[in-house]
Amino acid sequence: MERVELGVLAEGGVLLTSRALEAGWPRRSLVRRLASEGWTRIRAGAWAEPGRDIGLDERLRAAQLLFPQLVVSHGSAARLWGIETLDGRASAGPLEFTDVSLRACSRLTDVRVHRIPLADVEVVELAGLRVTEVPRTLADLLRAGPRDNAVVAAESALGYRRINGLRRAPLTSPAALAVALEAPRLGATRARKWLRLVDRRSGSPAETVARLRMHDAGLHPETQVELKTPDGRRRYLDFLFRAAGLAVEIEGYAFHGTREAHRRDVARFNELHRCAEVRALLRYTAEDVFHRPTLMIKEIREVLSTTAAPGRAPTGR
Repeated sequence: MERVELGVLAEGGVLLTSRALEAGWPRRSLVRRLASEGWTRIRAGAWAEPGRDIGLDERLRAAQLLFPQLVVSHGSAARLWGIETLDGRASAGPLEFTDVSLRACSRLTDVRVHRIPLADVEVVELAGLRVTEVPRTLADLLRAGPRDNAVVAAESALGYRRINGLRRAPLTSPAALAVALEAPRLGATRARKWLRLVDRRSGSPAETVARLRMHDAGLHPETQVELKTPDGRRRYLDFLFRAAGLAVEIEGYAFHGTREAHRRDVARFNELHRCAEVRALLRYTAEDVFHRPTLMIKEIREVLSTTAAPGRAPTGR
């Protein structure tokens, strides 16, 4: 009997051992052929075709092929959609699925299965995988928490972002997300409260977390404020405490890629200093926001206490 080539049996670059056995491959011959051709084991019962790196897509596909009832959801769905999260770069972390049959899959390691209802209309196909649609993905993250991660994801999906070097349009609308949170599920009340913290004008996860840290400290600046330089150019500030004339700028993850990019950045900050509304300017990196937020808040408070407009008490606005 002529055997079907293993590559033909693979789906999206992933081969299930069970499918090869069903096609007539004896187990011993199959193991030898997989080794000789350079297939890589993804998990028990699933292999990646020769030359293919095992990334998030391959890990998700292997789990879903083994257990077709699983739907990619929560953080894993966010990464597939290009939605930023605080743990989005941790591609080696647990895969997240929702089990529409409400049966846990105890045989899968490095997998987190959420046992919650999921309607057919909330599932779409993306890159050959069954994934929760964007509003449902965000609703799941908001209901599950933690708060900072959920708000970062919501703001990323609701706004324009640069992902992998490409500018991406908003993936959904506030109205669609609000509808997705109407279901009376565990965590829904808290999720709707967190939704009120979302500002879709935010430009990066670091900016989102900085605003949340200021919010928790009772500081509420204006966000994404449009200013004009003396020569009429428009410039945008991340945060402005207008009464105190204090501007706060947050730098994202990326460092200056070229000497020219660094020059433009320096010129921009010099122009901001020349705007009539700005009397003081503080700059913070993503590392400052994530790892030294107490110091950031302390410095902002100190400047607010010394730069308030004459005759006015310093405020958080």
